[in-house]
Amino acid sequence: MKKELLKFLLFSVLMLLVPLALHGSYLMNVLVFVGIHTMLAVALNLLLGYAGQISLGHAGFFGLGAYLSAILTTTFGFNPWLVMPLAAVVVGLIAFLVGFPILKLKGHYLAMATLGLGVIIYIIINETVDYTGGPSGLSGIPNLAVGTFVFNSDIRNYYLIWTAALAVILLAVNLTNSRVGRALRAIHDSEVAARVMGVNARLLKVQIFALSAIVSALAGSLYAHTMTFVSPASFGFNFSVELLTMVVIGGLGSIYGSFLGAALLTLLPEFLRSAQDFDIIIYGGVLMLMVMFMPGGLVRGVPELLKKMLGNRGGVGNA
Repeated sequence: MKKELLKFLLFSVLMLLVPLALHGSYLMNVLVFVGIHTMLAVALNLLLGYAGQISLGHAGFFGLGAYLSAILTTTFGFNPWLVMPLAAVVVGLIAFLVGFPILKLKGHYLAMATLGLGVIIYIIINETVDYTGGPSGLSGIPNLAVGTFVFNSDIRNYYLIWTAALAVILLAVNLTNSRVGRALRAIHDSEVAARVMGVNARLLKVQIFALSAIVSALAGSLYAHTMTFVSPASFGFNFSVELLTMVVIGGLGSIYGSFLGAALLTLLPEFLRSAQDFDIIIYGGVLMLMVMFMPGGLVRGVPELLKKMLGNRGGVGNA
């Protein structure tokens, strides 16, 4: 556990010092999105990488958190700091209640059920025009503030989002290294064996599903108050697939792998903008090659690749 704590502290210091090396608000704004996506990827990885339960509906929980915060602050004038935990609890309760019937399913049946849940949430957001603004979105969402200090710049938003992201990572690290984490791995390996060992697999799966939704809703609330505008297009099926890709590319069952996957899939499109019409082809090719040659994700594939390269170089030297 001391090793995990040291790793977390080093990672935290690195992320908090990043702005000192950057000049310009554009890249800082992109890194704000990396932080939001990291929270979402960690949440999904707890469910998929540790408990072995696939979900294609997490963009829906993300959207619910964003819209609940947006509506309650803009339409009803509630304090954003009070709304964010309220939105997270409401979304978590919905996930808990829906999770009992959904998580009885397995494999592609579970994937389809969570996909349906995400689509239902998307349709509700899109059709309740009087509250959400419908396809046009909802604007005028207030920035978060502490007294007279308002989070209304890229550097301030960066530290706000990454403080929350680091808190989520710390929670996930502690959870996965606890008895709960070991129980989740047991469910992932064999649910029948976990039940035999006394693990209440059904309840634990629902609880981790709800926790994952709570973190996603919190990320949604922060997204709403950072961007000050939300629209249904940001929370559709495509984004659920993108989140799933982040987790797989980063590394299933790895908290820091979630960060790597989120960083890669958020930054790569920005660097490929200069490729113009070929950016999608290059993007898809990179992802395809990574899945082929790094099936364990970045967190495992990069060290293995370096080990092979150093081993081959040592072999050539010895020869």
